[in-house]
Amino acid sequence: MKYKDLNFKNSWKNYLNSELSEDYMIELFSFLDEEKKKGKVIYPEVSDTFKAFDECSFDDVKVVILGQDPYHGEAQAHGLSFSVPKEIKLPPSLRNIYKEIEDDLGVKMSKNGNLLSWAQQGVLLLNSVLTVEKSMAASHQKKGWESFSDHVIQTLNDQKEGLVFVLWGGFAKKKGKSIERSKHLVLEGHHPSPLSAYRGFFGCKHFSKINSYLREQGQSEIDFIIK
Repeated sequence: MKYKDLNFKNSWKNYLNSELSEDYMIELFSFLDEEKKKGKVIYPEVSDTFKAFDECSFDDVKVVILGQDPYHGEAQAHGLSFSVPKEIKLPPSLRNIYKEIEDDLGVKMSKNGNLLSWAQQGVLLLNSVLTVEKSMAASHQKKGWESFSDHVIQTLNDQKEGLVFVLWGGFAKKKGKSIERSKHLVLEGHHPSPLSAYRGFFGCKHFSKINSYLREQGQSEIDFIIK
């Protein structure tokens, strides 16, 4: 499968398929296909590039958790921000997310780092940049993905009401500046990475705040427990 053949299969297609025809996306997909031709290893797998959208349709989005780049270690990235396949060791940021969930909600999390169940309940696990070269952190920044994810955020902001946007760290906060606070709940805080988690991520209670807001909106809560 080539990147140029990617498209959206569910209700996202009504909002995003046309964006794939924009010049910057054509150039981005051409760059990615050329990199693959050169033998570069790119994460996640091509078929998982839009996994966040495949598993959480536009109609179902209730919460957006914004990450920056996919994990660049072998077999870690699978298309959902902060998530890893079940058999992969928890990365440090995800380990801290689990610790905050345990402290906030009083539950016990497993060592399974696959957040697919969140996506299937309406959590869009969106990275700002959707691809990365193996062992090369941030290698696909400024290639076009940032413009695409800006378009996704703006579309959600404009077309829906009562969403929760979760912005951890300075990068995510800048991405979320255009979100209308009068229409949506925006939760901002420090990034869960070991470098910043103790500066305010721990104790943010974002997970209980998400569910409290969803209840107020008459929507079902997210079951954040991973088993």
